[in-house]
Amino acid sequence: MNEVRSVVRVLTWNIHSGIGPDSTYDLDRVVGLIQRHDPDIVALQEVDSRGRANRLPLPFLKQALGEHAAEARTITAPDGHYGHVVISRWPMKEIKLHDLSVSKREPRCAIETVVATPFGPLHLVSTHLGLGIFERKRQAALLASLAARSVEPTVMLGDFNDWFRRGAVRRALARVMPARTMMKTFPSRWPFLMLDRVYCRPEGALVRSWTDRAARSISDHLPVFAEISLS
Repeated sequence: MNEVRSVVRVLTWNIHSGIGPDSTYDLDRVVGLIQRHDPDIVALQEVDSRGRANRLPLPFLKQALGEHAAEARTITAPDGHYGHVVISRWPMKEIKLHDLSVSKREPRCAIETVVATPFGPLHLVSTHLGLGIFERKRQAALLASLAARSVEPTVMLGDFNDWFRRGAVRRALARVMPARTMMKTFPSRWPFLMLDRVYCRPEGALVRSWTDRAARSISDHLPVFAEISLS
């Protein structure tokens, strides 16, 4: 059980389809690491059900991590689908999927919702952006517009694939999301790129953030945890 607090704990993590550096598919160890930190809202990228009919990832993750879920299926195949999810212990309202795809590139999407926390509404956007520089520039502009139109406290999190010090995502979101995490998360064994981040508004809302190096044996990305104040 969570202690009573006016702080929301969030997580973003690219779980690499549940396959670790040992080439083993194991969602139990993904869930085990997450549960040790007890986040209220979980954003997971690279959730892959293809070839997993005997144990679909989303129902398992939802049962273990939170009652409420929203899913973005960016790739659909005969044997399953691939994308990213948001799982919350609290209800999510006004769930919208925004297509961020750029022609001839891998399909991309953002999940936008309002989480009904005990401390008030939290506007949340989760995403997994593309690998191309000009692709991300367009996607970043769309994300900035989503953030700018909300009057509620806002969190934007995910794998932004933005590895430059002054990349398009950081420049676009800095104007509307003044606070962000700064952990190096990729590759998990020897991290030197800040691909996975949590942005938030207002500026003082970011209380603290951290990662867990134990994830090195679970995924090629490290997770980013953050506490967001809604008081």
